[in-house]
Amino acid sequence: MTSIAVLGNGRVGGNLAAALTRAGHEVTVADRAPGDAADAARSAEVVINATPGAGSLERLAALRDELRGKILIDVSNATVDGPDGLPGDLIHPGSSLAEQLQEALPDTHVVKTLNTMLFPVMTAPATLTRTPTAFLSGDDPQAKQTVRDLLTDLGWHQDWITDLGGIRTARATEAAILFVPHVIRADGFTPFAISIAR
Repeated sequence: MTSIAVLGNGRVGGNLAAALTRAGHEVTVADRAPGDAADAARSAEVVINATPGAGSLERLAALRDELRGKILIDVSNATVDGPDGLPGDLIHPGSSLAEQLQEALPDTHVVKTLNTMLFPVMTAPATLTRTPTAFLSGDDPQAKQTVRDLLTDLGWHQDWITDLGGIRTARATEAAILFVPHVIRADGFTPFAISIAR
């Protein structure tokens, strides 16, 4: 059992919190109130950033002390909304939210994952008609192994998980968000994920 704090209680955070609780972990969900987030992060071994990506950097940088020595799983994408409310341009072109978080939180092990799919797939990957891929980006191998184990608890088979390397590789998976609005406009909000076909 791992103590996990989920920052953000929207569709993404709520979905992850419920699934991880069902898997037997001790999960705390914090809303956007700074005090709630600090308390939750302080008492957890693993913290999941499920806050809206546009404000994540500022929000989490303020938790530097509480996040020291912790694993921070970043599932958010930092974008400017387009005119229809769907993701538009990247906020950190040539970089990524995950890289910015790692720079702002040097004593925290940031791992990027689960950001290349619609939220229902995060906790039910086997419901898709084809095998999805969950990517890992992060500089600390032990932290990535912990995240890999948590993904297994969420239903991800080991051969569905691809370790891309260091945190710099997160800029590739975050750029994949630019596919999302076009796919949604074409097919609606049917669950989908980016997959590597071999």
